[in-house]
Amino acid sequence: MIELQGLAKRFGPLAAVRNVSLIATDGRVTGLLGPNGAGKSTTLRLLYGVQRPDAGRALVDGIDVATEPARALARLGVLPHNAGLYPHLTARENIRYYGALQGLAGAVLERRIDALAELLELGPLLARRTKGFSQGERVKIALARALVHEPKNLVLDEPTNGLDVLATRNLRALILRLKDAGHCILFTSHVMQEVAALCDEITIIGQGLVVARGTPAELANAVAGGSLEDAFVAALVAGEAG
Repeated sequence: MIELQGLAKRFGPLAAVRNVSLIATDGRVTGLLGPNGAGKSTTLRLLYGVQRPDAGRALVDGIDVATEPARALARLGVLPHNAGLYPHLTARENIRYYGALQGLAGAVLERRIDALAELLELGPLLARRTKGFSQGERVKIALARALVHEPKNLVLDEPTNGLDVLATRNLRALILRLKDAGHCILFTSHVMQEVAALCDEITIIGQGLVVARGTPAELANAVAGGSLEDAFVAALVAGEAG
């Protein structure tokens, strides 16, 4: 489970995150939505432990990321918006490196990489340097890297950005398989159709605050027009007015 409790973060006079709370539970896909500049990226950085909150807590399976980062992050797999692969390493070497950072080694680590290669259909990619990989191939390797230590909790930050239709469909199917396997998945996307298809619950933030929360159907049915996109815009407008 991932839990954010009243997170706040300032950068000088700018309050990037003012009071963000959410609970993402096991076996569900929880959406975190917001326009550019809403504080979503800062919220995720607080969860990853890249930045420390000025107030509030980020918890992974009840462990505070700020006070016990190693224990908390060992239970978290992250697919960032920018895959950030090492271009001169092979795909296997990229995955192996992150496995080693999580304390895996030797035959145990290699078997884990092989299992992920089968799950994600990596095939001949494993032996190739990642420089020149397509966006879909990069996402596959980054996802394998996030899963290598078998975390129960996953953060997928715009995972389908830049993917073609077939790669997007395959990734959506994989996310649903991970959900069915009991993973807690925190998911971000700007594609409302994708959010509606994948997410069990959604938290929308604007100007560093939570402005709406509910299931896709609850949010869509609460506005005229009955679409999630309309609900997203209405929540942001209401948040600005408030």
